[in-house]
Amino acid sequence: MKEYALIFRHEDGNKVASSEQVEVWVKQTMDWIAGITAQNKFVQGIGLPFEEARVVHPHNIVSNGPFGKIKETIGGLIIIRADSVEEAVEFAKGCPVLQGDGNSVEVRQIAARDGIH
Repeated sequence: MKEYALIFRHEDGNKVASSEQVEVWVKQTMDWIAGITAQNKFVQGIGLPFEEARVVHPHNIVSNGPFGKIKETIGGLIIIRADSVEEAVEFAKGCPVLQGDGNSVEVRQIAARDGIH
């Protein structure tokens, strides 16, 4: 079984949802992850809040971010176990992030620590 990262991409990280909507999304996401966990396929999850984020550019230029000129942000990711990329994609299809216009979930296989899968 391989490990895959499901990376949550948001079209515009500057859009602000109501606290009620955020609460709904968090509940939906926890329920979705619970379903993956019930299948013993969840490894870990990582949220990437926008507060205190910085982007380091060439020539030691540091900007607040990720916002401004970019059109999408990464809101977080989870790592799952799956027998194939197709199975990982099926998990991704259920992600509540996909409710947002322009949002997506990127599915990437994680390289083995020895570099061989």
